[in-house]
Amino acid sequence: MTDIVTIRRALLSVSDKTGLVDLGKALAAKGVELVSTGGTAKALRDAGLDVKDISELTGFPEMMDGRVKTLHPKVHGGLLAVRDNAEHVASMNEHAIGAIDLVVVNLYPFVQTVAKGGTREEIIENIDIGGPSMVRSAAKNHDFVAIVTDPADYAIVASGETTLAQRRKFAAKAYALTASYDGAISQWFARVDQGETFPETLAITGARVTELRYGENPHQKAALYLPAGDATQGLAQAVQVQGKELSYNNYNDADAALELLAEFKHAEPTVVIVKHANPCGVATASTLVEAYEAAFQCDSVSAFGGIIAVNRPLDGPTAEAISGIFTEVVVAPDADEAAKAVFAKKKNLRLLLIGEIPDAKREGLVAKPIAGGLLVQTRDNGAITLDDLKVVTKRQPTSQELQDALFAWTVAKHVKSNAIVYAKDGVTAGIGAGQMNRRDSSRIAAAKAAEAAETHGFAETRTKGSAVASDAFFPFADGLLAAVEAGASMVIQPGGSMRDDEVIKAADEAGLAMVFTGMRHFRH
Repeated sequence: MTDIVTIRRALLSVSDKTGLVDLGKALAAKGVELVSTGGTAKALRDAGLDVKDISELTGFPEMMDGRVKTLHPKVHGGLLAVRDNAEHVASMNEHAIGAIDLVVVNLYPFVQTVAKGGTREEIIENIDIGGPSMVRSAAKNHDFVAIVTDPADYAIVASGETTLAQRRKFAAKAYALTASYDGAISQWFARVDQGETFPETLAITGARVTELRYGENPHQKAALYLPAGDATQGLAQAVQVQGKELSYNNYNDADAALELLAEFKHAEPTVVIVKHANPCGVATASTLVEAYEAAFQCDSVSAFGGIIAVNRPLDGPTAEAISGIFTEVVVAPDADEAAKAVFAKKKNLRLLLIGEIPDAKREGLVAKPIAGGLLVQTRDNGAITLDDLKVVTKRQPTSQELQDALFAWTVAKHVKSNAIVYAKDGVTAGIGAGQMNRRDSSRIAAAKAAEAAETHGFAETRTKGSAVASDAFFPFADGLLAAVEAGASMVIQPGGSMRDDEVIKAADEAGLAMVFTGMRHFRH
């Protein structure tokens, strides 16, 4: 083992030609022999560089449409030979195997081919075999060989020599690449080609974007990763226009806001306000500023220091309204110059522009670690329409009550269980989240509505004549009776309790209309 290795022979084989010619010229200037394959060799020759074809090194031509070219002892022997091992050196001499000191490889674009909708044949052809083999051989023998898989590292090896510390770092990066690459292939085979929702082996890989200041609490560490493969456009891809670095909690809460906002992607101007991953105000109106004011009035206490997400490009008047209190993060598809100018005065406010709002109905898997394992489930992309509702009470709901019920139900889906949401005219009136029983959630939501009425001078609490949504069935009539006390006129719930008849009877006695959805939305 030695610290400094002088590069005398380099093998270059890349699908992404970014920076290739400059690297080739730098190495050639240091007297490095360049060995290459196919299109890489052509690109180097076109730049006026002397290049030895891989077939000259191996004594075999590239064959089978390029599938077989580097899988040869004169390649892998030159990569794997331990240079200070006498037996290895003797074998090299006996079989005329020359040492290779540097390998520059990036792999066939498998993920990109899948993302662009390639045919099965195209996808299979873009599974790299020789590339990962060379990467792994070179990385294993990093005491003597440098493996470079990232064009960002070309400048390091352009000097013509490498240190042991550099080679170790390259090796770690190389194995991460092959693990991610093979993971993407295995998951494509399992989930797309074979139609398995839950593969026998689940490979989860990602690229680190940045380390965060800390995790949920200051004593915890955290980082942001991008999943390997074609990722949904979301917070991780957002452009941060201004503000402090995002924290773990900022990302978590902003994602909760964005997931709820996605339900209203195609709705009228809608504003979602979230605090501690729970919505505290949601409203739809004719303008964004009107929607913000209505959402804010639902729970103006909790809105302080919250996260705001909007489904329209942010405008100046809405930005002015938002600037009235301290806000951690604002998420929007875009923002006009007037809005940016307003927020520029709030240097700590983070403004995130996401471009495209995600599709609430998109498919995918979500994972949650538990002690000794990992729970994996499909996304909760379940939704209902008016046609899915079953009226179970004597009184039929009005058209407006049904619209309010669907609105409340949509919001409740994103509230931590046990969840109760009152809504009227496209505005949340009160939200009760995360209680151990549904009755308390009902009472908390009603209390918040009463406080909002007093704070903002409403003639009456917004729960009067509202629709109330419960994320799961009412196991007893007490939760429904709490809604009656709050003045709700309409109930939407999954149904399915052993005491459904008791709950329906209570609703009938109170003159409520009630519908069952047949679908629940627990959120833990």
